Amino acid sequence: MTEPAASLYQRLGGVYAIATVVDDFIDRIMVDPRLNANPLVDEAHHRVSPAGFKYLVTEMACAACGGPQQYSGKSMHDSHAHLKITGEEWVAFMEDLDHTFDKFNVPAPERQEFIAIIESTKPDIVLV
Repeated sequence: MTEPAASLYQRLGGVYAIATVVDDFIDRIMVDPRLNANPLVDEAHHRVSPAGFKYLVTEMACAACGGPQQYSGKSMHDSHAHLKITGEEWVAFMEDLDHTFDKFNVPAPERQEFIAIIESTKPDIVLV
């Protein structure tokens, strides 16, 4: 009998590795002038606690990757609809994610699998 394939969560190294990547990524997007050019995003970046934001994103990433965590935040639509995020801002966000993946040498298969998960949320986030 063959063993089941490791989940993306396991292949990424579990909660501590994912939290480390999320920490860098959130720091990156919070100061990205391409994202903060949108006054609604800029206001949100100054209103929310970076630590709390990192917690929720870590929770969501772990759950989406097959970890034991359960996401306790709002839906992607409910947490982003008021921000009027554009397609160009989505591209900037994804470029920031790519830079973070580069920094931590995330392997191509895991990177592609994680990006597919993120891309599945785009219709709920990019509304204009």
